[in-house]
Amino acid sequence: MEATMRPDTRATDATLRLLSRDWAGLVIALLPAAAGAWCIALGSGWRVLGGVLCAAALALALGSLRHLVHVARVRVRHPPPGRMVDLGGHRMHILAEGDRGTRPTVVWMPGGHVGGYALYPLHALARERMRSVLVDRPGSGWSDPGPFPRTTAAEAVELLAVLERGGEKGPYVLVGHSFGGLLMANAARRRPDLVSGLVLLDPTPPDAIAFGPPVPALRRAAGQQIAIAMRRLFGLHALADRNGAHASEDPAQVLSAVETSAKAACAAASILRELSPDGITRDGWHTVVHDGDLDSLPLLLVAPRDLTGGDEIFDAVDARENARVRHFFLTVRERFLATSSNARRVYTPAGTGHDFPNQVPEFVVQVVSSFLDDCAAGTPNPP
Repeated sequence: MEATMRPDTRATDATLRLLSRDWAGLVIALLPAAAGAWCIALGSGWRVLGGVLCAAALALALGSLRHLVHVARVRVRHPPPGRMVDLGGHRMHILAEGDRGTRPTVVWMPGGHVGGYALYPLHALARERMRSVLVDRPGSGWSDPGPFPRTTAAEAVELLAVLERGGEKGPYVLVGHSFGGLLMANAARRRPDLVSGLVLLDPTPPDAIAFGPPVPALRRAAGQQIAIAMRRLFGLHALADRNGAHASEDPAQVLSAVETSAKAACAAASILRELSPDGITRDGWHTVVHDGDLDSLPLLLVAPRDLTGGDEIFDAVDARENARVRHFFLTVRERFLATSSNARRVYTPAGTGHDFPNQVPEFVVQVVSSFLDDCAAGTPNPP
């Protein structure tokens, strides 16, 4: 695996590694407990402070126990639907169904840093027509946290490894949405011999992070995930999290319940640090897929014709800059077409936005199925 250690963030990585363990709350509770016991031992006026610290430690410990019980209940209610594959030190979850036939196997990757089960509606449609695989990135879904830092480069290598060790056979067509598209492009660059084609569903363009206008939501994302992890460690689950332990079998609710563990938020906090100008500069050589990097690999870019759903970004910029920003985001995602000499573009149905895989799943599966037919015939993306 490529070395992607970042010496300047070792303390953050060590902290996230600890917080990703659901028992970490009990360890943290020992700190005020030890301080309280020391204050009480000093006697006199220190005893009041010692009592306060011991009470705080007890509250933290009880909250941590509440979280551990919650996580245990979720595990019983929602066991892994697929297989847990050992990568040597951590396990990844893979769900593979459907007959391969004469066509390549399809591997799906959702956006953000959520489990592959987020694309289960696509998988459920696809498995009737093809061999379809969902993979949970380390820390997401049912997968173990994995080593820190989390990076796109490391996860591209892990993806290829879990497919091999899970018994899946290439060649593959890799399909990634949003941030998952960036991961799939990385995997294809590393092992073009295993990949028949690449389908990018409105992928995250690194240029938008490095050169685009500031996006407040992205700047806050990593910190928000750390705050979520801390709340969960001490039993302060949101109402949706608590209800998720007893939810129906709706895929979105199942994934929401499974990802109430601390590991999901910590893994997301780690890798989301890439989505900043500093992060792209620091990790860009290993993260970005540059023009021509994919040679003549068949590539299909599927994205909306306009910027439906991007109001948060546009509302954050000066009105005089609005037109420029819109033009920038419309054109920058086209850069993925330059990564291969055998690339083409498909527009999504009118009225759909960035979340079109959930809005029109049948359309997405049909596009991928047609792409598979072309790959099997040896004529994808004809001029």
